[in-house]
Amino acid sequence: MKVLNITVVGGLAGSGKTTWICQQMQNLTASENIIYFSPGTGNVPIDQTRLAAEFPHVQVFQDGQEVEFLHQLTTVETVYIELGFYLELSSIHKILDGLSYQALAILPPKLQDSEYHAWADKIIKGADIDPNITANQLWRVPSSGQVIDEDSLREFWYEVTHGAYGFVSRAKGIFDVADGRVLYADFVAGVPTIDFLELDLPRHLEGRPQRFSGMEVLGENLDESTMRQTLEDCYLSETAIAQYQQQVRQILIEETIE
Repeated sequence: MKVLNITVVGGLAGSGKTTWICQQMQNLTASENIIYFSPGTGNVPIDQTRLAAEFPHVQVFQDGQEVEFLHQLTTVETVYIELGFYLELSSIHKILDGLSYQALAILPPKLQDSEYHAWADKIIKGADIDPNITANQLWRVPSSGQVIDEDSLREFWYEVTHGAYGFVSRAKGIFDVADGRVLYADFVAGVPTIDFLELDLPRHLEGRPQRFSGMEVLGENLDESTMRQTLEDCYLSETAIAQYQQQVRQILIEETIE
């Protein structure tokens, strides 16, 4: 029987689980057969979308694809399963149906004793976040088909990450912006802020994009209704989308001529 190389990665929110997995994939050749699965994200598959864009040769599975995921296990060499903080560590037994795996925990240096220490075969030092921060409110919203003006998005993201809607310990999102690009936003309290990352996806310049976008916020005392309304206020109308796309198409044509 084929021996599977399955690594299950767990850890606190914002500790660096996805980042670590991406680093491992960068060290693997494109010819290797690799699977990535992150259960429990529902209709807001942010990490899956980002990873699929960065590593198009990797097979990425989402909720609802468990049967196909298990079927493909026999055909690949390397498997990474990311367990979100919102899942019980024991849930992996049901997911893998008795298959053996290596349990790896990405944890902040200040966390010395936890359920992850008892669970993991190996501990990796992750981001230096405060493990004592209390955050038990998880807000997710899909925005597929919506297009956002980038300046409005930046203003909204600043408000989200600076307490305008309650305390936020972790936030991430993927957004289609007016010039056809897809931007990835990432925030972890206590960690230096990074600028938006442009995902390596084709520019969409014909109507509303038919691909995933959405965001996830973890925090305390979040004003979800106001946050949702403010996000919706950033969405562009059909007319504005068409105008932006026409302008960008014209610019691209002129650049090609030059």
